[in-house]
Amino acid sequence: MKPQDIENLVTGVVQPMMDEKGIELVDVEYVREGGQWYLRVYIDRPEGVSMDDCEWVNNELGRKLDDLDPIPQSYVLEVSSSGEKPLRRESDYERFRGRMVLVNTYSPIDGKKSFQGRLLGMVDGRVRLDLDGRIVEVPREKISRARLVVEI
Repeated sequence: MKPQDIENLVTGVVQPMMDEKGIELVDVEYVREGGQWYLRVYIDRPEGVSMDDCEWVNNELGRKLDDLDPIPQSYVLEVSSSGEKPLRRESDYERFRGRMVLVNTYSPIDGKKSFQGRLLGMVDGRVRLDLDGRIVEVPREKISRARLVVEI
């Protein structure tokens, strides 16, 4: 199975149980890092995600996946809030409009390769950021990594 197939399968398994608990499924990613596979599930709630929410999803999803055994290799299951979720799809840049983000680029833009600011969305393939009143547009193809930043 390809990673995307596993992500789709896990989404189908976890979505109904989370809907019942009023927890929003933000993203599922299945990635290989340092020789180890990771299944990451990002969740959210309007009132915020608690450790109990993460533990409940981890336990319930872990049991269901153990019963179904759809993933051939060993992996680490991680459940966390969407607080530091990586932004991977174009829809992520619209969905998280208004949130603080950290964007890194492959090559410098205006002499910088790292930008932290308020996400204003996407326009014509360019991610718009408000950096304390200065608007910066970063072409999506130049982004090496982007993620939400936890605001306290």
